[in-house]
Amino acid sequence: MSILLINCHVISPDCDIENVAVLIEGEKIKQLYPDSSSLPKADEIIDAEGQMVVPGFIDVHCHGRSGFDFSDATQEAMDTIAIDKLKEGVTTLLPTTLTLSNEQLAASLETAAAYVKSGKKGCKIPGVHLEGPFINPCCLGAQNPDYVRLPDIEEVKELAKIFPVRKVSYAIEVEGGAEFAKQLLAEGITPSCVHSAAKYSEFKEAAKYGLKNLSHFCNQMTGLHHRDIGLVGAGLLNKEVFIELICDTLHICPDMIELIFELKDTEKIQLITDAMCAAGMADGEYSIGGLPVVVADGAARLKSNGALAGSTLELCTALKNVAEITGKPLSELIKSTSWNQAQSLGLEKHGRIEPAYFADIVFLSDDFKPTKVFVNGELRFK
Repeated sequence: MSILLINCHVISPDCDIENVAVLIEGEKIKQLYPDSSSLPKADEIIDAEGQMVVPGFIDVHCHGRSGFDFSDATQEAMDTIAIDKLKEGVTTLLPTTLTLSNEQLAASLETAAAYVKSGKKGCKIPGVHLEGPFINPCCLGAQNPDYVRLPDIEEVKELAKIFPVRKVSYAIEVEGGAEFAKQLLAEGITPSCVHSAAKYSEFKEAAKYGLKNLSHFCNQMTGLHHRDIGLVGAGLLNKEVFIELICDTLHICPDMIELIFELKDTEKIQLITDAMCAAGMADGEYSIGGLPVVVADGAARLKSNGALAGSTLELCTALKNVAEITGKPLSELIKSTSWNQAQSLGLEKHGRIEPAYFADIVFLSDDFKPTKVFVNGELRFK
């Protein structure tokens, strides 16, 4: 099956070309045609009508949306999240867990395994992201204190037998935390630090073991201080460190977003949603990890203490916000929606609109709303 996309405004890392045609054969991109005067034949022709055509987004940190949470551990929750994430341009997803019991985590991973086996037409799911349970109990945020425990590579390995674990976010300063990074990397899992009170010296120790990721940067981590630059300082100072950003202008204010993009190489920034079940839903009362949440004006906060409890952000909106705040070229910013995530996780042939790359492609309107979404060359949302 071949599909020819015509009249495309292709925006890919370091590439911004109008009036391009893109030939898809099977699951991958076959060729780009900047000169539309001589185009190949195809089984189907789709006119992009000059819209932005970008690589499909990769959300590496998302708990839920559309009224469901991945940690609900139901098949309906998993299937709905994976299908509805297409609406925001996400073609690859790492469903993200919470600090819960081992039994609850295992049940969630079982739903991801069943989703992939079923062949349902939503996002690609190459694995899951464990946020917790190995966090600092003094930096809970919206995590449940009842299930916090020390890093345990054997627990992670057992969970990975159910479904691949691609990323683990944890506190590096707890007992065994620095060495845990090396243990995760040995299993092909990306270690990341969050919900942490680590000092900069503790970051440097974990970095010796291979740590080079910081989850939801600035949130639930040690801030920048002139006597100890903490984890925020670590993310800004260290060129090899990937950082995740929740760019809803609430978790990080616009001025901080602008500052980060000025100081940090865009190739090390990953836009995420950290979305909870209220994403795509109206304001009201919800829950996360069994904790009551109130959503008002799109902001999700714990009912008990008002702490932020994930977001209701969509990834297409995150890109729009960053474009408006920074004014940087989209050919640079687009790296933060998929290419950087692919590099961090070792996902080959993802995140670019180039020959031999997977045909994960999104058409975006002028207001950054997805109008068509292709996954592995198949139109799955319009």
